[in-house]
Amino acid sequence: MKQLPRGLRNNNPGNIRNSDATDWQGEVPASKKQDNTFEEFEDMAHGYRALIKLLQNYRRKYGCQTIADFISRWAPRTENNTSGYISRVCKEMQVPTIYVPDVEDKATMCAFAAAISQVENGVPAVMSDVESGWNLL
Repeated sequence: MKQLPRGLRNNNPGNIRNSDATDWQGEVPASKKQDNTFEEFEDMAHGYRALIKLLQNYRRKYGCQTIADFISRWAPRTENNTSGYISRVCKEMQVPTIYVPDVEDKATMCAFAAAISQVENGVPAVMSDVESGWNLL
């Protein structure tokens, strides 16, 4: 049987890296983690909550406006094909790269999180999990 992508194994659909600076709601305690590089969450809803919360903070703390701004921060060129990532997210969301998402809108942010998850994990997001994440905010 083929192993699930890392982001799905960790209930971390955005592949958020471990950080001592952030204690996430629903985060697996450090003593129980299997992955030293990426966050692990108790369930997929908490993983999506963290993904959406980070995106909202990118607007509030760093002034990200367009999808391209967000993804350039999320998936930096030092680690990713950022332009390809931006194109793929925009294609999934059916919006242009200059689209400015409303970070307080459930439908927009669930679509954005689902698109990031699709790029990160190679499979479509389960929308009920994404919406459960939104509902935990």
